[in-house]
Amino acid sequence: MRKDNLIYPGQEHFVSDTDETGLGAVDAVSDDSLPASMWGEAWKYLRRRVLFWVAGVIILLALALAAFPSLFTSVNPKFCELSHSLASPTVSHPFGFDRQGCDIFARTVYGARASVSVGILTTAAVVLIGGLLGTLAGYFGGIADAVLSRLTDIIFAVPFLLAGIVVMQMFHDNRTTFTVVLVLAVFGWPSIARITRGAVMQTKTEEFVTAAQALGESRLRIILRHIVPNAAAPMIVYATVALGTFIVAEATLSFLGVGLPADIVSWGGDISRAQVSLRVQPAVLFYPAGALALTVLSFIMMGDVVRDALDPKMRKR
Repeated sequence: MRKDNLIYPGQEHFVSDTDETGLGAVDAVSDDSLPASMWGEAWKYLRRRVLFWVAGVIILLALALAAFPSLFTSVNPKFCELSHSLASPTVSHPFGFDRQGCDIFARTVYGARASVSVGILTTAAVVLIGGLLGTLAGYFGGIADAVLSRLTDIIFAVPFLLAGIVVMQMFHDNRTTFTVVLVLAVFGWPSIARITRGAVMQTKTEEFVTAAQALGESRLRIILRHIVPNAAAPMIVYATVALGTFIVAEATLSFLGVGLPADIVSWGGDISRAQVSLRVQPAVLFYPAGALALTVLSFIMMGDVVRDALDPKMRKR
């Protein structure tokens, strides 16, 4: 009686078709390793994407400019000499000078501090406010959900930039980075609140949440340990893209003269200053506008690639 084709219980994954000698050949080894988590799978996807590394390098450069501008230039961006007005670039001044005789390279480097700071602080405030309200509305529902829905509808009815322009007029004599962040955050949180609400409503119906409730865990523990970590993916994607949007919003307000004051170096303010010299010396506008566009584009690209990494359906496409 041939026994080479017999498969004993528990050996289904070890024995393959018989070889020429009639003996069973082992062609596979059981894999006891645990499946990678969502974040582990996302990292495996991200590290293979060139777009992720390109956007990451640009973002790190923008953060370095904002945090340590003195490492890139030793020139005071506020020191101007009219004798150097619209002068051509030199070795020590690679971008040349603007109409007031200020070093364009120094102002471009130091302009990252105000613009990037406003973007980061506004995004943090929006994620905190919108994430908190969206989590509470999505988990508890009822009155909390109804109030959030009506409140977001009211804020969405007001154009974002128009609201910022009108409200910033109230701080005409006291415009600082904090006031710009405050105004942008007040009108920018509804979007992430709705995104968070939808993610939480979907997550709270999962079996692991039901199991935690059956085990008697408190609502706070369930929200912090089970709901928020599993609903954070869409929040992260939105926050990455929104950061670039808030940088553009700050630049727009500064360009219109209702954002940061003139004594604070920012890309939006320099773009506004450069428009009078656009026909004579276009490079005066090109450098701050190019830095702004490149930074915003990098955050948008990062948001797109992170979205693809966290969404299995997008990865398959």
